[in-house]
Amino acid sequence: MKLYPLTVIEFQDAFPTDRACFEYLCLVKWPDGFACPHCGGKEAWKQKRYLLRCKNCHKDISVTAGTVFQDLRKPLRLIFAAMWEIISQKNGVSALSLQQNLGLGSYQTAWLWLHKLRRAMVRPGRDKLSGTVEVDETLVGGRRAGKRGRGAQHKVLVLIAVEWMDNHMGRVRLKQIENASGKVLGKAVDELVESGSVVSTDGWAGYSKLKENGFDHITTSHSEVEPGDDPTPRVHLVASHLKRWLLGTHQGAPQTSYLPYYLDEFTFRFNRRTSTSRGKLFYRLIQQALLVDPSPLATIQS
Repeated sequence: MKLYPLTVIEFQDAFPTDRACFEYLCLVKWPDGFACPHCGGKEAWKQKRYLLRCKNCHKDISVTAGTVFQDLRKPLRLIFAAMWEIISQKNGVSALSLQQNLGLGSYQTAWLWLHKLRRAMVRPGRDKLSGTVEVDETLVGGRRAGKRGRGAQHKVLVLIAVEWMDNHMGRVRLKQIENASGKVLGKAVDELVESGSVVSTDGWAGYSKLKENGFDHITTSHSEVEPGDDPTPRVHLVASHLKRWLLGTHQGAPQTSYLPYYLDEFTFRFNRRTSTSRGKLFYRLIQQALLVDPSPLATIQS
């Protein structure tokens, strides 16, 4: 079996049945061959319901238990089709589009699948940004009356960190934050950026402790640039892409409690923006879905 399909025809040929999808999950989960988590055995019988039975200790091992796939009660081939649909569209799909394109019984099913798969877009233990990193915040939300700026009402504050490499943007990280206080900003930057990195910000006082936290902090205040120039242009370019994506694909900003899931998807897509292979993105999503813990509805709605 090929590592991943390259076209929609190859996808359809590769995964015509649940059994074929099960075989592929085994291949991705154990790329160097099966290894029993109980005894280390190297051979297994493939059972029904996505189980393998170790030939050495005779214990059953589920391929889907403890992963994003655990709580998805539909056939695997339909779930794979949903993943291909999500990945093959450059800007993603809305829950309504997914429901209609796959003939799912309810909007709620499509909505839940999207949120579960968005969780899989964040690789557990992923590397922090490093090198030179530009950091600033942006407001996400609809147009409502109220004050503007970092304390604006009815909007959500999102911290954006962008690697700056050889005069072009590298990876990004996005995080929803409560406010722009020094305590909150310091903790968020520490979570997203490797200690010792160069962090470039505007002159906001909330970033004043970054040097004490182990970063080489460069400050460019608004008064130090020409009128119309921007001290954090890369962050604001990413923010512009984020807001257009939310508006175009998801009809505006989602509820505050669900925004982190959308930020995860945007980050996954933006960091792979130069990829020319949809199939490889599908493979990466499968890989990460096998590493991420289950996401019951109660945890998503909490």
